[in-house]
Amino acid sequence: MGKKCFLIAIITIITMSLQNRIINHFSDSIQVQQDTTLALSEVIEFASLRLVSTLLNDKKIITCGNGRSAVSAQLLSSAMLNQFERSRPALPAIALNADAATLTAIANTAHFDDVFARQLRALGQSGDVLVTYTDDDHSPNIAKAIIAAHNKDISVIALTGKEGGMVTSLLSERDLEIRVPSSSSAHIQEVHVLITHCLCDLIDHQLFDS
Repeated sequence: MGKKCFLIAIITIITMSLQNRIINHFSDSIQVQQDTTLALSEVIEFASLRLVSTLLNDKKIITCGNGRSAVSAQLLSSAMLNQFERSRPALPAIALNADAATLTAIANTAHFDDVFARQLRALGQSGDVLVTYTDDDHSPNIAKAIIAAHNKDISVIALTGKEGGMVTSLLSERDLEIRVPSSSSAHIQEVHVLITHCLCDLIDHQLFDS
């Protein structure tokens, strides 16, 4: 009986510990979201205006990201091409990280650092906008994409985190940076998704609610 009670006590302690970790994850994420709201609402608004202007000028949105950030890039492009929360006409967007055959071909014959820049040089046009996602301070393929965008007169909206790293150093006065105030990759990515949802909603509101 004593051994059984001991095991129950151990299980209870473990369960409480796991639940505390869950609570901490949610609490930390909420805090980052609140910090982002206070710090970045205006720049998110500006980003939505830039995207709307791009679409009204019959240009397109180009997105890219690595790993889990690639999912955020595809989230934006898919919401533009299909819909966010309402039925409406498709809007032009391309996710450069969505084509596995092209990515691996470029990485194989050239270099992985070129997987976005090479596509952008072929598909990008003056007046388009490039939306990049990275939670890392060191993303050479994103950096090369930004350089390629500037060479084609394409402005950049960079969603970043931590210290911004090489991406921040490459941005011009014409570009916008939405830097999530966190050093946690997981929380940066969570807020990138929320910001993307905000941008999708603001685009729909400005284009279809008037």
